[in-house]
Amino acid sequence: MTKRNTQQRRHAIAALVQERGEVSVDELTQRFATSEVTIRKDLALLETGGLLLRRYGGAVSLPSEMVSDADVEHVPKRKQAIARAAAERLRDHNRVIIDSGTTTSAMIPLLGNKRGLVVMTNSLNVAGQLRELENEPILLMTGGTWDPHSESFQGQMAEQALRSYDFDQLFIGADGIDLERGTTTFNELVGLSRVMAEVAREVIVMVESDKIGRRIPNLELPWQRIHTLVTDDGLSADARHQIETKGVTLICAPTPQDRRK
Repeated sequence: MTKRNTQQRRHAIAALVQERGEVSVDELTQRFATSEVTIRKDLALLETGGLLLRRYGGAVSLPSEMVSDADVEHVPKRKQAIARAAAERLRDHNRVIIDSGTTTSAMIPLLGNKRGLVVMTNSLNVAGQLRELENEPILLMTGGTWDPHSESFQGQMAEQALRSYDFDQLFIGADGIDLERGTTTFNELVGLSRVMAEVAREVIVMVESDKIGRRIPNLELPWQRIHTLVTDDGLSADARHQIETKGVTLICAPTPQDRRK
């Protein structure tokens, strides 16, 4: 099944639900000659996009009072641009770590055409999105102690799990970028992030440009640990220069212009 055919099938499912109000998984598997697992992934993705609601054995159309909310852009354009640029650096059969966070999770829907991935994460949200991909990767969870502040697993058990493997890449966000020190965070639990960086050959930080220059007390990753920084095109020339002098590969992803007046 090609990526294009997958998208066509999902568009057709969304249109069918909108037209009829309700469909079953059994009916969809017969109509599109595919498996129940594939159809359930389709429905999960369409529900995430606000196009329908899953129900036991199938899906129903959105109630009328929820339709206007479905048109709201859940992921800001800048995050989408950063996610696309980061996803382009990921190759088939890579072994990667994807940290918790809204920017890193925005990359997950773009990985459906990647094959043979092995992904470790400390985020239940990231894990859930990965399981919905057409080409579902081998999924590894860190385990550990649940931290409600970061909504992720942390602690020694998680660190031990990470050290049991080696990885090609780490994709990680940040609360802020200190142009002198590196990535910074409000969370005092920074040990796991540092272990993630230790076990990955390339550390890719994904962060919006308005977070660059923030001075937050807790240093997470020093510049020496960072190989690539992916941000949007709102970065100032001075900040670009300071980052490039650190020996970091800087990618400023172009943000699509909003055509609304």
